Amino acid sequence: MSTSPSPTPTSASTDPLSFSISEDFVPSRPPKSAGITTLSFNSLLNPPLKLQEDLKEGCGGQMWPAGMVLAKYLLKRKDEWRGKTMFVRSAYVSPTTVVELGAGGGLVGLALALGLTQSHPTEPPLPPLPPIHITDLPPLLPLQQENLSLNYLPPTLVTSTPLSWGTPLSISALPPTYHQPSILLAADCVYFEPAFPLLLQTMNEMIGAQTVCWFCFVKRRRADMGFVRGLRKGFEVREVDLRKEEDEEGGEKSEKGVFL
Repeated sequence: MSTSPSPTPTSASTDPLSFSISEDFVPSRPPKSAGITTLSFNSLLNPPLKLQEDLKEGCGGQMWPAGMVLAKYLLKRKDEWRGKTMFVRSAYVSPTTVVELGAGGGLVGLALALGLTQSHPTEPPLPPLPPIHITDLPPLLPLQQENLSLNYLPPTLVTSTPLSWGTPLSISALPPTYHQPSILLAADCVYFEPAFPLLLQTMNEMIGAQTVCWFCFVKRRRADMGFVRGLRKGFEVREVDLRKEEDEEGGEKSEKGVFL
């Protein structure tokens, strides 16, 4: 779905504005210990991405299915970034500024940044782009910084920036040139219904006339699709046929209920 999500929840002890999330909203998973996961996305990244996962600041510290789907989708289209264009909605979009909302540990933004540094020996290097801004609540930023270091990604390629949904961009840490980026990324941001209005407020402020938002989520409850219906009222929304893409390439299928 080309259109974006709010930061991931953190523990109430570290963020006075955080919400207490019950299992009615987010089904519990078996506790996952901290560790590093290596991801090549079916050899689309070589060397692969190294991602530190750590749940001490909340569920944003681990990988989620929609992030994997969106990262792979973008990496498969890396060549479209050559010449600084992406073919979207029957038009070429210049991805000069890229922001990821609710990035957690930074899976999507880091995978894209790493992919843009890699090229085949017979291919010309990709043209330089301004740094990708991966954003989330302040408690998640140390994990993002750790993952930047793990993958040797300097601030000229990726920058970790605090951003809380619903905060006016004029008083946020996001540079003004990124307030309406050319590409807005959001994965697994639809999980907590009380935060939907804040997410939508931020998206309304960030999606300009020239912005394309890649929004990927897992349908867990009826309210999730209600949020998408709300998006359709303000934006042009088109769904990507993920099943068709997977059938064409073969291999492992995405988790059921993932929408892009």
